[in-house]
Amino acid sequence: MNDYDALRDYLLRQKQEELVLSFEQIEEIIGAALPRAAQRASWWDSLRSPDIQMPQREACLAAGFVATRMPDGQSVRFRKKKGERRR
Repeated sequence: MNDYDALRDYLLRQKQEELVLSFEQIEEIIGAALPRAAQRASWWDSLRSPDIQMPQREACLAAGFVATRMPDGQSVRFRKKKGERRR
């Protein structure tokens, strides 16, 4: 189990195609503080450097979502990957 399994599970339960969560909401979901690196857009970018394993990226992808940090620097957009249909 990794620190982001709770985020994966939360995303798996979502019905909408896209949602935005604040860092505070994500911290509530995972039950821990996000690292300082989470403020960098590249830390969330699910499609960047796929050869480098990062648990937060893997959790999002395992749930069928692509994550992108929002321009406000305090929230993340989760968008279902094309072709992913979860019921």
